[in-house]
Amino acid sequence: MQYLLENNQVVVKFDTKGAGIVSIKDVDKIEYLWQGDAAYWSGQAPVMFPICGSLRDKKATIGDGMTCFMERHGLVRKLEFSYLGQTTNSISFSICSNEELKSSYPFDFELQITYTLIEKTITTSYQVYNRNSIPMPYFIGGHPGFNCPLLPGENFDDYVLEFEMPEVAACPESIPSTGLVNLNNRLSVLDNEAALPLKHSYFNVDALIFDQLESRSVKLRNPVTGKGIKMDFADFPYFILWSSPNNGPFVALEPWSGISTCNDESDIFEEKRGVTILPPNQSAIHSFDITLL
Repeated sequence: MQYLLENNQVVVKFDTKGAGIVSIKDVDKIEYLWQGDAAYWSGQAPVMFPICGSLRDKKATIGDGMTCFMERHGLVRKLEFSYLGQTTNSISFSICSNEELKSSYPFDFELQITYTLIEKTITTSYQVYNRNSIPMPYFIGGHPGFNCPLLPGENFDDYVLEFEMPEVAACPESIPSTGLVNLNNRLSVLDNEAALPLKHSYFNVDALIFDQLESRSVKLRNPVTGKGIKMDFADFPYFILWSSPNNGPFVALEPWSGISTCNDESDIFEEKRGVTILPPNQSAIHSFDITLL
């Protein structure tokens, strides 16, 4: 089922399947969110939990000798969430573990997602609850794709990704065949620069993984029109930039709490970079903002 949040500047649509955003339009009816096309990528803004990216051979040891089994990006992105309700400027959804999910991820959890719309900013808040008597390790992240270009007559490479400060960034190699990350092989994309002009060739193999950023905010925009979006992701140590390898007319801006298993890591879940270890009967919130420019 679909629901709306709107004000006099933005209309945002959500779907209980995956509890993701499925449309973001401004007062001029410009659609900012990628609408999904199987020729490029059928997704739009999936939620990644309890992993971001991939595990080696899709499994890992977790907890006290248990094993988890997961496809890329986790378990919940295509599942039906419960609608918890809404106010004039916010809406919330929830999903809880069940026996089927526990066969893949052996923990009792609840994931609540609340979206808040203030003026032109959409805040996504993930609240993770550990319903166990033992610590619960997890990762979480967003994967929203945005139309690029936004307007007729524009091109993909008219757009620039602008970081809040100059960055020296060398992105580690992502290996599509395994879903893993090779930290020893890096592509230099920024040399004390704040602006990264977009080009499709960046995505010929897979994504750009920014694992050493100082910036916690980026803008995707056309410098000529000023149109685009800003993303603030202070709660997330990793930022991923991705589009399809066949020149898809979109780009995904992805705040992640952790990345795929790296070449120097074991297959113990708790030893992965960026893992959150949530104490028993506690919760944690991870939030990011999308602002229309």
